[in-house]
Amino acid sequence: MKLLVLGGTKNLGRHVVETALRDGHDVTLFNRGLTNPSLFPEVRRLSGSRSQPGALAAGEWDGVIDMSGFLVHDVRRSAELLRDRAGHYTYMSSIAVYASKITPGMTEDSALLPWPDGAPEDRFTMDLYGPSKVRCESLLNAQFGDHTSAVRSGFVVGPYNPDFGNWGEALAHGKPLGCAARPNQPIQYVDARDLAAFLLHITVNRIPGPFNAVGRSTTMADLADAWRSVVPDPPAIDWSPAEDRFHLPHDGSNDGTFQLDNSRALAAGLTLRADTEIARDYVAWVQAGNTPPPPPH
Repeated sequence: MKLLVLGGTKNLGRHVVETALRDGHDVTLFNRGLTNPSLFPEVRRLSGSRSQPGALAAGEWDGVIDMSGFLVHDVRRSAELLRDRAGHYTYMSSIAVYASKITPGMTEDSALLPWPDGAPEDRFTMDLYGPSKVRCESLLNAQFGDHTSAVRSGFVVGPYNPDFGNWGEALAHGKPLGCAARPNQPIQYVDARDLAAFLLHITVNRIPGPFNAVGRSTTMADLADAWRSVVPDPPAIDWSPAEDRFHLPHDGSNDGTFQLDNSRALAAGLTLRADTEIARDYVAWVQAGNTPPPPPH
């Protein structure tokens, strides 16, 4: 299959491209060429920015996987260019799209955030992150109809990815495992390899619709115990570190975001490896001399 990946050299995008090449797909990358430019020398590259995607004006692809669509203005530009030359468009969205942050068991059909009146489509602020993802999903649906998918995910864990990187470092080097979230805080995450495989699966098979691509909901305490179980003499848990790596409020005002219903994604082909396997592989990756990237600010 001829695949176009927008982004593809950072974090989850690396796993997407690695998986696609492993499965024998013909991959083209479109990005600025600034992040890890030496990766994947065997693939065709188109150079450009999301705001000026002129390099996408020629060529046809069976599928597009958009890993770098943050600004509504930019996603609109690429959608307009690719509308008649892409078989399926898969968009990396976010669990931040939901209007409620406290309701447990939300499905893909739950209410989404509205677009604020007068908000700019060409500038990024954290307040617009969720609404921007909603607006991008909507415009892609308008352009591609049943030939688009939106994959909503939150914490993505594994090599090259920053989420839970401090846990990997702590367990790899016998340091205290810090978690400023409360012990009974609900949490969902997904392994980067599982998410990459799902993105590729729904693109190749042209499976439409939004998907909550998250793992089972557990608590921080249970998850920490699972991770600690993969090393001998596990370090203690520090429940009050100076830095909150998870940015999760203690008052329950964001609990519903990490108790999403993932049954539609599972039915569509999402497979999830065990927490202990995720932890063991992440720790081994760190012990091999790799350093997780810092979390975004």
